[in-house]
Amino acid sequence: MTLLEPHNMPFAAALVFMLILAIVQVIGITDMFEADADLDLDAEVDGDAAIEAGLVDGLFTLLGIGRVPMTIWLALYLFLFSGIGIGVQALAQDLTGSPLYVWLAALVAAGGALPATGILARPLGAIIPKDHTTAVNTASLVGRRARITDGTSRRGSPARARVKDVHGQSHYV
Repeated sequence: MTLLEPHNMPFAAALVFMLILAIVQVIGITDMFEADADLDLDAEVDGDAAIEAGLVDGLFTLLGIGRVPMTIWLALYLFLFSGIGIGVQALAQDLTGSPLYVWLAALVAAGGALPATGILARPLGAIIPKDHTTAVNTASLVGRRARITDGTSRRGSPARARVKDVHGQSHYV
């Protein structure tokens, strides 16, 4: 059984897409188009929206999203999707003499790759460096609790304070 047989095409396409993603990352083309696309799920919400945000956070945690950069998560998912799909097709070929329908094998592989990606993303996230920069507008610091580090905070008497932004980074104002 080869990778380019018709019943393995979705898995071959996923591997090709993963390789293209890796090449683009190595070349560094994504640096030109990089935008701040982080999901801010720490926003303050009330009532039912808080429950829904909690469910989304829980689902993202279960799938390993947010533990590693999204491109690494996607590459890992595509790799596992391809491996599981090719394995399922080979197993079906050995057991029954013919492979599964392409859409059925893709559905099984997609369902199996999601939890497997989450399981592998956790230890991978622990070893990937977390060194990244975040820039925030000083207006976003207004209303946050600060700790006075130098001086006395009174009207007409400036003081230096340390305040943390939404990313947990300290700023001195």
